[in-house]
Amino acid sequence: MFLMHKPSGDLIEILTLDQLFNPCMKEVTGIDHVGEEMQEPASYLKMEMVFPSGESLPRCWLDAHYRETKHQVSTEELNLAVS
Repeated sequence: MFLMHKPSGDLIEILTLDQLFNPCMKEVTGIDHVGEEMQEPASYLKMEMVFPSGESLPRCWLDAHYRETKHQVSTEELNLAVS
């Protein structure tokens, strides 16, 4: 899978899809596809990655507590609606 590194704009081939999909992991290993020579694998922060279209990564890939936060917001919204 290819993702774009926001700070550099380079395409990165992600080598560790299990790390990408795991919200507890903050980094992924990938190869920068810039220039003519094959680059060495390096670590990249997931927060700095987007899809090549510019779309952000899904929150469930980045935040291990994505369900809890959403639930808390929903509960707060309900409390405001009742008041």
